[in-house]
Amino acid sequence: MMTLRVLRDPSQSGAHNMAVDEAIFEAVRAGAQPATLRLYAWTPACLSIGYGQRIREVDQAALTARGWDVVRRMTGGKAVLHADELTYSLALPAGHRLAEGGVVESYRRISAALLAGLTRLGIQAQAEGGVQGQETSPVCFDATSQYEIAVGGRKLIGSAQRRRDGAVCQHGSLPLYGDLGRIRMVIAGAQETPFIQRGITLMEAAGGRMVTWESAAEAVIAGFQRAYELELRFEALSEAEICESHRLRSEKYGQLAWTNRR
Repeated sequence: MMTLRVLRDPSQSGAHNMAVDEAIFEAVRAGAQPATLRLYAWTPACLSIGYGQRIREVDQAALTARGWDVVRRMTGGKAVLHADELTYSLALPAGHRLAEGGVVESYRRISAALLAGLTRLGIQAQAEGGVQGQETSPVCFDATSQYEIAVGGRKLIGSAQRRRDGAVCQHGSLPLYGDLGRIRMVIAGAQETPFIQRGITLMEAAGGRMVTWESAAEAVIAGFQRAYELELRFEALSEAEICESHRLRSEKYGQLAWTNRR
């Protein structure tokens, strides 16, 4: 039976969250920790941009005016505004069953666990197999990519992945309620372009009721256990991970040089 370490963390800043995720990933990659699922939220609201995304696509003045943060992820993909949501990060060592094959194949396996979790909430979703919407848009929720989760053709969960030495880090965003269109206020030039709101949805709309962060977290955890019969270990960060996350926040994710690197 495979082991999955599970961490449920309080809401934190974007720089803190990304530093913790990388510290966990490096510990898992080095074999110091088992595969790890971390569930968390963001305070204040934060725009995260993909590893290779250009900073010129962000309206930093608009972010500052609203008191929202911006951070660059270690994973790919496009911009996501993290507010009123559950975020997951999944760190997998090389050779792990969920990491086998290429990016698309691992997306498919991870999506199976997320779908099992949504079923627990009474949400009938599917893993889309193609690309829809505006592929060139700087906004993650403008398109549905390979094996991302959708309900009735509308994207519900956006995910992005990074691989290093065979190990995998995957981020995913589950918007619970609110206005997904708010991201357009902080993307450069986006207010003059159409937003494909008909192609996206929220947990509240998909399930026909309010879904709390706690309920969504429990469902995601149960989905992974149900889909793959995992042995769950509910733990906290190790001292080594805490020290490394502090270093990463100070030297990387809290620095404009990293955020503005492209």
